[in-house]
Amino acid sequence: MTYDLVIIGSGPAGLAAAIYAARAELQFVVLEKAGVSGGQVLLTYEINNYPGFKNISGFDLATALREHAESLGSNFVSCEVNSITRERDKTYHISCDNGTEYVSKAVIACTGADHKRLGIPGEEELAGAGVSYCATCDGAFFKKKTVAVIGGGDTAFEDALYLSRLCEKVYIIHRRSLFRAAGSLVSLARRAQNIEFLTDTVPTEICETDGSVTSLKVKNVNSGAESSIDLSGVFIAIGMRPNSELFSQITECNKEGFIITSSDCSTQMPGLYAAGDVRTKDLRQIVTAVADGAVAVSSLVKYLSD
Repeated sequence: MTYDLVIIGSGPAGLAAAIYAARAELQFVVLEKAGVSGGQVLLTYEINNYPGFKNISGFDLATALREHAESLGSNFVSCEVNSITRERDKTYHISCDNGTEYVSKAVIACTGADHKRLGIPGEEELAGAGVSYCATCDGAFFKKKTVAVIGGGDTAFEDALYLSRLCEKVYIIHRRSLFRAAGSLVSLARRAQNIEFLTDTVPTEICETDGSVTSLKVKNVNSGAESSIDLSGVFIAIGMRPNSELFSQITECNKEGFIITSSDCSTQMPGLYAAGDVRTKDLRQIVTAVADGAVAVSSLVKYLSD
């Protein structure tokens, strides 16, 4: 059987794509290697910036999106995609680890991206309980509190400036004395009265009391001196790693590995689309991932019609 569409990944972008593909009455299947839908949303304890929900857990939102897609007849298959090729007949052949091969006229890559980790004690255990990778998602939970932002690039400084408008104090912690962030962002941060810089410094452990972050241990890389900072939140902004390896051989990615797309989520390769965090974009949020899923399906319906 040749499908109209194969959706790879079932985070918010993939689930939204499934909903719109079902409404468009396409023959499609969703492939999800984890066997459960939601992607990074499942790691988010509380969400308060998704329209229509004042407060909802990541698990509940992912469940609602999955149930919506299933109610429209979406077919989900648990498997890991090993390879994808485009053949001379303009169809895509998707091979999975269970030995199954899917043939499709179009593909939407919804494989997402992973936040780079510090790899220090307390990071994984306290994710969602004071450790965050998204200031715009979770900053509101730290109003009038002390937090730290780890990183020295644009994202770290943008996060710090955003948090400085909410928090009592913000530390920017960077392993070097020089920053990769734009000079204008650095200047703005230096002018902010409640932002303090800790350079040549690395975090070594995130500490907790009763399951919530209470302090951060740090070490000066030059002197070796160790100290502890009392705080309520740690925001990690050291970059993202897109899950784009499958597609990098058949379409163009930027130097960070994100799939390059047009505004309609189409790639250089006809019939191949990318939606959500795996593609080049300015804002990576649940709401923009969902929008990408809808846009990609709308675009590929026109492609299939042509």
